[in-house]
Amino acid sequence: MTDTHSDDVRPVQPLQPEQLGTYFALMEAVSLLQHQVEQQLRAEGDISYVQFQLLARLAHGPGPLTMTDLADGVVYSRSGLTYQAGLLEKAGLITRGPAPDDDRATLVTLTGAGRALVARVLPGHVEVSRRLLFDPLTDDDVRHLGDIMTRVRDHMRARPPRSAAPRKRQRS
Repeated sequence: MTDTHSDDVRPVQPLQPEQLGTYFALMEAVSLLQHQVEQQLRAEGDISYVQFQLLARLAHGPGPLTMTDLADGVVYSRSGLTYQAGLLEKAGLITRGPAPDDDRATLVTLTGAGRALVARVLPGHVEVSRRLLFDPLTDDDVRHLGDIMTRVRDHMRARPPRSAAPRKRQRS
């Protein structure tokens, strides 16, 4: 697997066979898990995986969050998040309003119906996660995987969040 950067035309060092195999195994496992979770969430709550991430973050976080914090937390585009938040608000699962300490920020709050929906779909979500991800692992494997994925996530998150990236200008 080789790659080039758009602003640097030098070829990138290809991945070693073991790295490439690990990459493909990770991507396939994530896709399989996400597909099963998505099916469970649709069947039990009529919500998408992204919608569940937003609701769960609000349900298990410190309280209301800004749209920017939500977008960064679930790694989703601003426009995509605005659309998903609109659907959730229309369904009565969240409310949006101005943040009291920042006129430019929009604060998202989970409603009682949103909290009830998370409580209803969470047991099935946990079951799918346990069955597919954790059942084949030992306790030691879980610790190692957690350590590795935390290190990888922290490395990826060391860059500025996507919401802090400048918006591309539309061509006239």
